[in-house]
Amino acid sequence: MAEPSSSKIVIYAALAGNLLVALTKFVAAFVSGSSSMMSEGVHSVVDTANEGVLLYGLRRARQGPDEVHPLGHGRELYFWSFIVAVLLFALGAGVSIYQGIARIRAPAPIENVTVSYIVLALSFVFEGISWRISQRSFGAAKGDLGWWEAVRKSKDPSSFAVLFEDTAALIGIAFAALGIFLAERLAMPVFDGIASLMIGLVLAASSALLARESKGLLIGERADPQIAASIEAIAAAEPGIAGANGVLTTHLAPEQIVVALSLEFDDALRTPQIEAAVVHIEQRVRAAHREVVALFVKPQTPGAFERARRAAVAEDGTSAATADALPDTPGARR
Repeated sequence: MAEPSSSKIVIYAALAGNLLVALTKFVAAFVSGSSSMMSEGVHSVVDTANEGVLLYGLRRARQGPDEVHPLGHGRELYFWSFIVAVLLFALGAGVSIYQGIARIRAPAPIENVTVSYIVLALSFVFEGISWRISQRSFGAAKGDLGWWEAVRKSKDPSSFAVLFEDTAALIGIAFAALGIFLAERLAMPVFDGIASLMIGLVLAASSALLARESKGLLIGERADPQIAASIEAIAAAEPGIAGANGVLTTHLAPEQIVVALSLEFDDALRTPQIEAAVVHIEQRVRAAHREVVALFVKPQTPGAFERARRAAVAEDGTSAATADALPDTPGARR
């Protein structure tokens, strides 16, 4: 998926665009008195703040290990991405829905409609440029995957967070323009409030999607199964390894993976030979997968590995019968 460096370029582009858009929208909102325009202004301010939060998360995630955080600070990116989702919902969606309800309950005519149209057109251009940059970046990173599948499998929330925000912004601008148009043509200002309410719902949906994906990454998601298979193959090919029982992986950051290997060593090996084999495996794994920042090896027989795995499944609430029906982990031997 997207590299952190490309994500930063996308975020900087979005930040610049949203800042310009927010200023123009607020000017138009004060001139016209449009509630949907005010909602769009708040939306752009929240998006600008979100880009700043994502940049902070990227910077923090690059910090190395210390005594308190022995595996580094990689998951800070996932934490701050979740905060972005909270801000988008609490500020963006909340304010827009409040504005919409208030305007529906007390409709007021819109003034200087032409100014609103000009600002919305300029905003659409700015947001469109930002959306195109984020769409091209994420599209190049996703490869042959479908868009939604790529979002689900991505380990870099900063890449799709900006795409979510820009898509929601373009939809919001369309709602604002339609609401102002209907309010003016039909002489029914209530449509301006309805547009603001719709903008809030779009932002709420976007924040919910972003929160869902960020939560999964924050809890800990496995690496690509192909990476796990490659690591298992590297370990199994090492002289002195009788078998590779299984591999556990988890992402700390988009380019940081922790790996745990369960291996059965040849009974004839002595401790120095086992240590040398582990060091060699680690060197080969890191040469093949630079994103592996920590590798832990557990000497274990296949039977002990399977018993531990099934016990863990049973403790999670799965019945013994269901646990027995589970397929063996790839690479496990009895």
